[in-house]
Amino acid sequence: MSKLNIGIILGSTREGRVSPQVGEWVKQHADARGDANYEIIDIADYKLPLLGEADASEQAAAWNAKLNSLDGFVFVVQEYNHSISAALKNALDYAREAWNNKSAGIVSYGSVGGARAAEHLRGILGELLVADVRVHVALSLFTDFENFSTFKPAELHLTNLNEMLDQVNAWGGALKTLR
Repeated sequence: MSKLNIGIILGSTREGRVSPQVGEWVKQHADARGDANYEIIDIADYKLPLLGEADASEQAAAWNAKLNSLDGFVFVVQEYNHSISAALKNALDYAREAWNNKSAGIVSYGSVGGARAAEHLRGILGELLVADVRVHVALSLFTDFENFSTFKPAELHLTNLNEMLDQVNAWGGALKTLR
């Protein structure tokens, strides 16, 4: 079987966001494994307006084409007001079938490791027929970021990252047979 294509989705579009740093960390360690093709997917690049507020057929087509090319996902999720960002929710809503029967892992961050955002995301992913895996990486703004802006993760997170990627790949391969 050929290698799976896994998208590392950056879940924030705001100015000054730290998700690109976290995404690069995930990609660096994932690429070193050599078990799948990993790619950072920045939702900011798709310039999706709020769903239903403007004609976004071109952006939606590009977004869905990208999602269709992937077998699984790693969501980099930051906690905003105990949930995911509006930009990520909007991007999730712009597709339906493109998400179906794929696997997903979560790397979250926030004051309590982004745990509440991860749990909200799990409910949404279930509706989209995405199989989210059990192990997830929870990063603290207090201990894994210097001055809340420079990502310096503790070494211990690599264990969860590798276990999560193992699960994303296993489930991604199994679910590929359904598509």
